[in-house]
Amino acid sequence: METTLKDKIALVTGAGAGIGLAIARRFAEMGASVVVGDINEKAALAAVPQLPTPVKQEHEAAAMDVTDRKSVAAVMKRLGDRFGRLDILMNNAGVSTMNRLEDLTEEEWDFNFNVNVKGVFLVTQAALPLMKERGGRIINAASMAAVKAAPLLAHYTASKFAVHGFTKSAAIELAPFGITVNCVCPGYVKTSMQDREVVWEGRLRNMSPAAVSAEYVEHTPLGRLCLPEDVADVVGFLASPQAGFMTGEALNIAGGANIV
Repeated sequence: METTLKDKIALVTGAGAGIGLAIARRFAEMGASVVVGDINEKAALAAVPQLPTPVKQEHEAAAMDVTDRKSVAAVMKRLGDRFGRLDILMNNAGVSTMNRLEDLTEEEWDFNFNVNVKGVFLVTQAALPLMKERGGRIINAASMAAVKAAPLLAHYTASKFAVHGFTKSAAIELAPFGITVNCVCPGYVKTSMQDREVVWEGRLRNMSPAAVSAEYVEHTPLGRLCLPEDVADVVGFLASPQAGFMTGEALNIAGGANIV
């Protein structure tokens, strides 16, 4: 088992389930000590025992609301007090809703932007004092929606385009400190979030959830839904020494759905 992240400290937000948990597992498999951040403290605590320990590691859970500066600062202080540094930040926490543009509410717009964009900003900013001295990796969760627009998702798409843009600007600004900043753009990922989304889309389009899911597969040239592990593998690469000369990039993990 590879241990290319041995002795590294990694924080993954929204890691209590889904893609975030798969990424936390991947980092742990690669040898990192992983802090599982999640707004749902019970989910974070339940996730920690699921992380492998191929080398001496110290995994822990952290209750964390990425939209709240005080909550974020408390987690960073805890990291600083315990480890004195942060080597890898995975800004994974994200939300979605779905609605026609004419029916889209201000509350939906704010909810998506607060978590998907403001959360990335607040956590990244707060992490910098723990990263600037030694360098490190910042990886942001964008989406296929950051490179390919979709109906019913104007607010979500706008938020993910923002993450893509933030990634590029941050990559330039943080390069002198040896910090790389990249983002990943997953396609139709099989998660509990998608389980909700196919119901919403089905209602809006007068389709069954099964039919919506089948359409996702049809729109993916490789012929299946993306799995959380597919995303985790690419994120693991971005966190590894092999990706040390990559920054400001958006990596598509969509089975080709982003190009058709």
